[in-house]
This record gives sequence, C-alpha cells and structure tokens, in this order.
Amino acid sequence: MKYLTTLIFTLGTISCFAQLRPYHPNHEELLQSYRNAAKLDSTAAKKIYKANVKAKWNPAGESFWYRNNLANNTHEYVLVNITGKRKSSAFDHEQLAKALSSVTGKTVSATDLPVTDFIPGSGNQEWFINIDKQWFTWNTTTNICKAASKPAKTWEIDDRPLQRRLSRWEHPLQDSVSPDKKWIAFTKGGNVFARSVSTKEEIQFTKNGSKEMPYGALSWSPDSKNIVGYHIDPKEEKKVYYVLSSEPGTSRGQLRSQDYMQPGDDFTTYEMHIFNLPSKSVRKVLTDKIDFFGNPLLHWRKDNPAFFTFERVDRGHQRFRIIEVNTQTAKTRHVIDEQTKTFIYEQRIYTHYLPDTHEIIWATEKDGWRSLYLMDELTGKQKKKITTGNWVVREIDSVDSKKRQIWFRASGMNPNEDPYNIHYYRIGFDGKNLISLTPAIGNHSLAFSPDRSVFTDTWSQVNVPPLTTLNATATGRKMMDIETADVADFITTGIKFPEVFTAKGRDGKTAIWGIVCKPSNLDSNKTYPIIENIYAGPQDSFVPKNFMPYSEMQSLAELGFIVVQMDGMGTANRSKAFHDVCWKNLADAGFEDRILWMKALGKKHSYADTTRIGVYGTSAGGQNAGGSVLFHPEFYKSAVAACGCHDNRIDKQWWNEQWMGYPLGPHYEAQSNITNASRLKGNLMLVVGEADTNVPPESTYRFADALIKAGKNFDLVTVPGMGHSDGGVFGKKKKRDFFVKTLLGVDAPDRNTNELNVSK
Repeated sequence: MKYLTTLIFTLGTISCFAQLRPYHPNHEELLQSYRNAAKLDSTAAKKIYKANVKAKWNPAGESFWYRNNLANNTHEYVLVNITGKRKSSAFDHEQLAKALSSVTGKTVSATDLPVTDFIPGSGNQEWFINIDKQWFTWNTTTNICKAASKPAKTWEIDDRPLQRRLSRWEHPLQDSVSPDKKWIAFTKGGNVFARSVSTKEEIQFTKNGSKEMPYGALSWSPDSKNIVGYHIDPKEEKKVYYVLSSEPGTSRGQLRSQDYMQPGDDFTTYEMHIFNLPSKSVRKVLTDKIDFFGNPLLHWRKDNPAFFTFERVDRGHQRFRIIEVNTQTAKTRHVIDEQTKTFIYEQRIYTHYLPDTHEIIWATEKDGWRSLYLMDELTGKQKKKITTGNWVVREIDSVDSKKRQIWFRASGMNPNEDPYNIHYYRIGFDGKNLISLTPAIGNHSLAFSPDRSVFTDTWSQVNVPPLTTLNATATGRKMMDIETADVADFITTGIKFPEVFTAKGRDGKTAIWGIVCKPSNLDSNKTYPIIENIYAGPQDSFVPKNFMPYSEMQSLAELGFIVVQMDGMGTANRSKAFHDVCWKNLADAGFEDRILWMKALGKKHSYADTTRIGVYGTSAGGQNAGGSVLFHPEFYKSAVAACGCHDNRIDKQWWNEQWMGYPLGPHYEAQSNITNASRLKGNLMLVVGEADTNVPPESTYRFADALIKAGKNFDLVTVPGMGHSDGGVFGKKKKRDFFVKTLLGVDAPDRNTNELNVSK
C-alpha cells in the first residue's frame, strides 16, 4: 500500500507538471499574436469613455464645462452648475451643428463638434463659440452663427499647482538700477562701478577684475546702500559631439556639438562681495567660494536690510545651508546647516520664507521621511515639526501666510493602500488641523475653481477606472458626482486590467510594489516568459498609479509574455533609507528586490516562468537593462538596452553627481557597464539614436566597443536621425522580435513580406 500511495502521488505530480508546458507558438500562432497586438494598439484605448474630465471654469467660478469622449470617436459637451449641484448637456448639439454648418459652409456633425471653447451669453441666448481658433457668436433663439472677435473673458482650465516655487538661482545682472532710482550699478572692464543718475558721478569699487576673471551678477539691497556682487572665475563648458548621417541634401555626415557638463568637470566659481555705497568700501563675505550652480537668490530681511540670507548646496550633494550675511561686517551665520552621510536630493529641497514673522517653512528628509518644518530665521532653531509620521510630503501646493496653513500633496499616510498614491491635504503651521481633501483610495489629481472654493477630484488606480467628483475646498466633502469612466466596451476586448502585486524586498520587511500585464488569451496550462520594463533612476518612482487599461506593456504581453514593472529600493518617494540604497551604487538598480519580486510572482502564478526572464529599458533604464545581463546573468537571460548611460562618467553632471557623488571615485569605474562588458552572459540588444542630445551616443558605442573587444556577441541597432528614445517605431519592432526569438525560441515574422497584414 505504501508503494502504491507513493506511485499515485508521483504520477499525480508528473501529471500536474505535464500540464504546464512552456509557451512556444508555431509560426501561424505567432503571426496571429502580432496581428492581434497591432489591432489592439489602434483600437483598445478608444474603448474607454468619460475618463478625462478637464474642467473649464467660468471666470466667476459658478460653473464649468468639459468634453466627454464617447463611442465611435464621438463626444459630448457637459455643463456643471456649482450652485445647483447639477449637470446637463452644455447646449443643443444638433442645433449648434446646423448653425455651424451654415456659417462655415462645411457639414458639421452633432456628435463631432469641433468646439474648443464656449461662453454662454446673458439670458442664455447670445453665446460665444470657438472653432479652430475662430470665434463666433451663436444666437440660440434664431440659431444663427456669425464671426466675432475674441471675448474679453474666457473660461479657463486651471490644473496648475496653487503656487509656483521660485528658482533658488538668479541670472546675473550686468546693469542694475537701485531701488531708490538714484544709482546704477554696472561692470566695466570686469570691474564694479556705480553711477549717480542725477550727477553722473562714478564710483569704482574694484580694480582687480578682468575679462578673464570679472566681477558681476550684481544686485542691490532694498535700502539702496549696498550692492552684492561676485568675483567670477568662469570655466568654459566642454562639448560633446555627434554626427547626423542622413541629412537631406547632403552627401557628408553633419557634425553637431553641444555644451555638456560631465561628472568631475570644473564649474564657474563665485566669490561673494559687498560694495557699500556711502563708504565706497568693498568687503569680501566670509564664506567659501560658491562652486556649484551659480549666484544665489538673496532674501533680504524685511525689517533690517543690513542682513540677507542665501541658500547653498555643496557640490557632492551632502550639505545644504541657509546662510545669513551681515553687510556691515561681511560675517556669516548658518541659519540651517543640514549634512548627511549619503545625499540630499537637491531638486526636492523646499524653502518658503515668511519675512513678516521671520520664519521659514522647510521640507527635508533629515528625520528619515520627507517632512515639513517651521524654522525660526533669526535663531535657526526649529519651532515646530509640522508633519509627522512615516509618510512622504510629495509637493507643496501653496502656503497661506495669513491663515498660517499649508496645502500639500503626500503619499503613504494611509496604511491600507498603495504607499505611492498621491493625496491632497491642508495643515496648520502648528501641525494641527490636518484635513484630508481626498480620502478615497486611489491616486488623486485636483483642479480648483478660480476662487478656490471648490475643486474637481479625479482619482483612479492602475486597474480601477477613474471617478471624478466635485468637492468643497473648506472641508474636502463631496458635493456631487461628475463622471465615472465607462469601460464596458473595453472589457469586451478580453484584455484584463493590470494586476497590482507586492512582495517583500531584500530586507524581508519592506513591500515592493509593481504591476503585471498578461496576455488576453493566457492559457493557465502553459508557462510564459517574464519581461521586466525597468527604470531604476533614483530621481522618482515609475510604476504607473493612474488607470492604465492599455499600454506598450500590454501590447508586448499579447505576443505571449508576462510583462511586469516594479519600483525597487533606490528609487524615490518612500523612506530616506529606501532611497539611500542608490547612493554611490547605481549599479544596484534594486535588482535584489526585483528578482525576489519576480520569484514571488512565479510562486503565486505558476504560468509565470522565472527561468525565462527578459528586461528592457531606456536611458537610465537602458543602463539598468544592460547591467542586468552583466551583474545578474543567472536570472536575466535577455535584455534590450536603449540609449543607456552605460558609464556614469559619460552622462550629464547634474544627474550623476547627485547620486554617485563628488569627487569621482573608483566606484564610478567599478559600476560601469563598459568596464564590466566581459561579464556578459545571455542575449543583449543595444539601441541608440545617432542624434541623442540627452545621453551622448558614445555611451552606447563605447559599450559596444568593449563588448567586441571582450569577444561577446550582441545586437546593435543605430537609428539615423533619432534622438533620445527607445528607437521609435523601428526600435520597438526590433525589441519585440528580439524577445520572441530569445525567450519564446521561435523566429520572428519576416517583416519584409506581407505576412503581418493586420487585416488577415
């Protein structure tokens, strides 16, 4: 009996595994997959209706209109009345079509009105209608349209942030009039002068300036007593080159160049000085030369113009300071001095100055999560940590200094949903009265009325269609439903919405979030190769969070692949520790987390074949894709790397020094795809546009050169005239065919014949 049981179990196991056959389509099946994908590419996205409410508000904010896309490429116009909390057809579509047909002499369909703007007239009779940038008046009683001039007031789309942040860096001024209009500051022969407007008297402040090392970037104090300027040591920006091989009308390649700073290149330096008008004196400010970014924006103290502050980020991105300068002594004091062992993300440093109360609102990750702080400008001490908790302030929309409120976006506050979903909030300077304006689960986007009293809120998830509501700004409470996307026709295509999947990362605790796209005709008795869409650039997170019914990932999946995307450690918008993994470590690319995630996916779904893994990426994703088959060839079998920054010393300075640090160390070379080319195993296709102005094309060519010298086999696709991309339509075709050949094990269709005719 014991042996019989064992035999039955063994046969059952064999039978179970026998049902899971690797998907290897025959030629006709493959052709049909290509045709189906091509057909869906042109039709699937058009089967989603009422998914994009773009509100155009009337100037008074009493109502707004929007256009709904409907079936068969038709659309309708909807008007929402705020006061009455009701929506209706914006106008009589049939009547307007007749009127427009009459005035234009062209047949206009009621279901395809080319209206780009309209304004109801008084008494709802005389309307303004905009058609292809031409305004007409439309009398709804007589149904007559006439050409007209643009009306004085039009309705507006307002989806901008509530407040635009000013740049931290100013542009140099060569001539500057004092605030009291009595003096003009200027440079001549590289030296600083001031000229009296009334007497033409000139004061020469410096004599050691020259054309090679001039003074410049002058700005006045508010009381017109001091000029702040810099002794500048200019550094010429070096160039990179590329050749356009196929310019029309030429028989020779055309050489092109551009200024391009690379890691380690010297920057222009600025030595700060104060030129005092009453005493005609010059003082060098007691601070180091500014050798990064340029001359800073100056914040003058409102009640005492003898003091100003400026912000400084040290090269290497490990120190941020707000420095106060006393113009009478040229001495400095650190108001804020943040230092870190890894990096400070310069592009997400946020400061907002409140001169009336001598306060600064500051966003920083110094406590492990991006949070807001209220700082005392006079003492440099922290008055209040405004936001607290293990979640991320994503963006500050506005600061209301009178009500002492901050409007901001954040993610990760809600423990039971995707930590990347963006929600909108309002909070007091004291950290109290936190209001969630968007409590529903999903990724949110707001558009406010002109007076900010109400807003439309559109939210969705990658596999949940968008909903739009009208809400009261004061409380965030819903006033009325506006639209719910109509996906009924899309569902008939058989395509499933992406699956959201999470698995633990390398630390065994942190959830790694990603999505999965599957073939619409998936057979659970077969196993399909997994292809990862990779981009591990540390500047952001990249897995889509808004509704994504159809995409290139899904199109690729239709050929017989499980196509996935995830954000591994080293990307942004989680904790500082999560992000710090990338520090001087871009080759890591979160691969440990990605591999664990895909292995977990294989355990959940037996049809996901973790022995056949492909990966593709562009730009930093191209670097990652190339690195996958160098540093992790035991897992990744095929990679398509487009316009990759394959060596961080070749790519742009501002991006690479932010994450790889300065000065350049041996880790730059150790992590280079080029210097590690001999490690290649598996299949690799390199794609590059010859006119790439983002990542120099030689980055790919040098990688190819190193692979050739190492005796490695690979594919190289160069696209004439193409810029920074994955190769466009041609590159996408080559990528698909490459994965079909290397992962499905069958020959791709012959594109030089008509066998891929979609009509078949």
